Amino acid sequence: MNMPVTITEDNAEHYFRLELLVADAPVEVFRCTVPEYAAYLREEAFRAQTDHVATTWLLREEVDGEIAAYMSLVADAVRLSNAEKELHKLRYPFKTIPAMKIAKLAVGEMSRHRYCGIGTHLIYQAGQIARYNINPYCAARFLTVDADIEHDAGVLAFYQKNGFVPNIEFSGKHRKTISMRLDLYRQPVHTLSSTGNSVHLPNSFM
Repeated sequence: MNMPVTITEDNAEHYFRLELLVADAPVEVFRCTVPEYAAYLREEAFRAQTDHVATTWLLREEVDGEIAAYMSLVADAVRLSNAEKELHKLRYPFKTIPAMKIAKLAVGEMSRHRYCGIGTHLIYQAGQIARYNINPYCAARFLTVDADIEHDAGVLAFYQKNGFVPNIEFSGKHRKTISMRLDLYRQPVHTLSSTGNSVHLPNSFM
C-alpha cells in the first residue's frame, strides 16, 4: 500500500487547485466521514452561496478534478473577555472583534487515505483569503471555527495544532461544538483556560 502524500505549502499547487463552487460542480459524488457535511455540499451549499449566506471553496485534484475537500466561509465576530483581548493587545472598549469563520470543512474519504495535511492546507487558504482578499476592504482580525466534537473527538486537537485557541466566552460543559479562534496577525504567547488561568499556546501552523 502506498504511503499518503504529505501536503505542504511548497507542494500543494502541484496536487490541488482551489475553486469557487459553481452550479455544475460534481458535488454529488463527494463523500466524507460525516454524512451531513456531504449532504450540505450536495443540497445546500450553492443555494447558500447565491443567497450570500456562505461562500464555498472546493479543493480539487489537478489530475482529474476530483473534489478532495471543501470549506464554507462566512463573516463573523468573536466575543472576547477583557483578559482575552489583552492577550492579543486589542485594547478597545467594544466586546466583539471582527472575524471570518470556517463554517464547514470536510475532507473526502478517498483523499483522507491518499494525502496528509489537506485540512491544514484549507485553514492556510482560509487565512490567505481573509488577509489578502477581505482585509483590504473589510477588517477581519481572527479566523474562527466551531470545532465539531460531536462528530469527531479529535477535531479539537487538530485545530489546536493549527494555532486555534478556545474562546472562553463560549466555553461550557455539554457543548456539541467548541468555539475557537486563530489570530491572523499576531500569536499571543499564552491563552486562558476556562478558569481564567494562563496556559501555554500550541505552536501555530504559520
